[in-house]
Amino acid sequence: MVSTGLPVVGNIKPTTGSPAFVELDHHGYEQKDVHSVLLGEDHNGAPGRSYRSRHKLDEVSAVGVTNQRETTLVWDKETGEPLYNAIVWLDLRTQSTVERLINSTPGKNKNHLKHKTGLPISTYFSAVKLRWLMDNVEEVAEAVLTHRAMFGTVDSWLIWCLTGGKSGGVHVTDVTNASRTMLFNIHTLDWDSELCKYFDVPMEILPQVKSSSEIYGSMNSGSLAGVPISGCLGDQSAALVGQMCFQDGQAKNTYGTGCFLLRNTGIKPVMSDHGLLTTLAYKLGKDSPAHYALEGSVAIAGAVVRWLKDNLGIIQSSAEIEKLAGDVGSSYGCYFVPAFSGLYAPYWEPSARGIICGLTQFTNRSHLAFAALEAVCFQTREILEAMNQDYGVPLTQLQVDGGMTSNRLLMQLQADVLCIPVVKPSMSETTALGAAMAAGAAEGVGVWSLTPGNLTTIPTDKYQPLINPEESEFRYARWKKAVQKAMNWETTEPIVSNGNGPVSNGNGPVSNGNGPVSNGNGPVSNGNGPVSNGNGPVSNGNGPVSNGNGPVSNGNGPVSNGNGPVSNGNGPVSNGNGPVSNGNGPVSNGNGPVSNGNGPVSNGNGPVSNGNGPVSNGNGPVSNGNGHH
Repeated sequence: MVSTGLPVVGNIKPTTGSPAFVELDHHGYEQKDVHSVLLGEDHNGAPGRSYRSRHKLDEVSAVGVTNQRETTLVWDKETGEPLYNAIVWLDLRTQSTVERLINSTPGKNKNHLKHKTGLPISTYFSAVKLRWLMDNVEEVAEAVLTHRAMFGTVDSWLIWCLTGGKSGGVHVTDVTNASRTMLFNIHTLDWDSELCKYFDVPMEILPQVKSSSEIYGSMNSGSLAGVPISGCLGDQSAALVGQMCFQDGQAKNTYGTGCFLLRNTGIKPVMSDHGLLTTLAYKLGKDSPAHYALEGSVAIAGAVVRWLKDNLGIIQSSAEIEKLAGDVGSSYGCYFVPAFSGLYAPYWEPSARGIICGLTQFTNRSHLAFAALEAVCFQTREILEAMNQDYGVPLTQLQVDGGMTSNRLLMQLQADVLCIPVVKPSMSETTALGAAMAAGAAEGVGVWSLTPGNLTTIPTDKYQPLINPEESEFRYARWKKAVQKAMNWETTEPIVSNGNGPVSNGNGPVSNGNGPVSNGNGPVSNGNGPVSNGNGPVSNGNGPVSNGNGPVSNGNGPVSNGNGPVSNGNGPVSNGNGPVSNGNGPVSNGNGPVSNGNGPVSNGNGPVSNGNGPVSNGNGPVSNGNGHH
């Protein structure tokens, strides 16, 4: 039996409006008929990876759906069209909403709703994303008022589309996805009217909540028309099922874009005192009991490798990082905290931002690659320690899955950092397997049973720790120190001037771009006025630039070092101490490079921005009014 889902492809990307915005453009979705998937065709119909020798259409008995949890959509039930891009779970646009909600609670408690939801108030979950859509997208607000709006996570959208869409599509979700919205009561297993009132969300736009394994409807068209859709699990719950963690205390860690450690706690929810989430693990049938899990969520895991590839260009493909990091075998004191979207468990600190520290003149790209892999392992240890404290029984080994587990160096590092064995199944894509298991076990499908006696053991690889615990503890302690350095970088509070008044960094006044910025020793301009290093005026490219000994031209007039003539802007002339640019390249005073206004201007002690980037006094970053500090 093959249980499959309809592949839907979309590009997760930050929008041009803000680096905090992460969306899925619904126009980028590509729906492929399952017939082409089974034949191994690519999206143009050309031969791809061939499955034809193994699968036939008449072997498909059911369809299972698994999806990103929390990612939020609103669509028009009359037109069938999404009313805005899907807001992805990593998105941070709701930070100000979250801060306002927390500040309005008694004691400013982010866990104010946790007794019902199992979740802290965070940008991570769907309710605040939905609230943002209703407040900021006119089409969404109008559709809600005219009773045309439908809300759902990605599973709801897919099932609605596959079962007919505007022509009778079924609007449902399962308990695992519903439990990630902050609108769902994890004890009653239904939407909570008080929670919906708290976020001012009308209950009529919500999908009906079902179990994770039952027939929701049938495929409406295409090669699988009439085949039941009978499995639905959020991706991390699907991986837990795929790893066959059906016993209390069993756990798995999935390494994907983020990193998600779930531990089955049985039929009673365990509330965390150490920064973890209480969530639904699965409910495998209408009349079956719901099982719960403790979850530690890390926002950035595989995404840090993509960042090294796409943003820094130090690797050409994700697969290269294993060899690059393996070439050095150590970060040599370099630590990377990839808090690109703040820090999730166990901190829940949205104001944190990524940092790399411990750099020396010998640090190279191999060390950065190693530090990035170590960061994934250190974050896993943090949530594993919290889970051991909450559950009361330490894990003796860690089951792992997901795309990153193909990196053998990462798996060995993980065992070394945790000081326990890491066990990887031969089938690493356990998320898809879990959705198939739920679909095939549904009443009315009954292809197989998920009772313990009917489960098949999957071959595994085991990685044993190879370093002594003392070394592991030392490295982990350094990591924890780096994490503290990453805290409290961003806030929506007005700590940076908006043009109406200066803000001090503790050593002197700091301008927002309309006035002088001081480093404590003298005035520094943002590009609209003179910039001083404390010893003399320095121009931003629109006026004279001095090295402290005499006038230096910006490329439009003569440039002198104080000792002799220098080029008039038509050709470089050296003063004997270093090259001087004619306005098209760096200008040096003998102590460090000086920019002509198109690049950084240094006084020899630290970089000074020309108004388009951060301005430093040599002691720390100072914003020019275009960002926070």
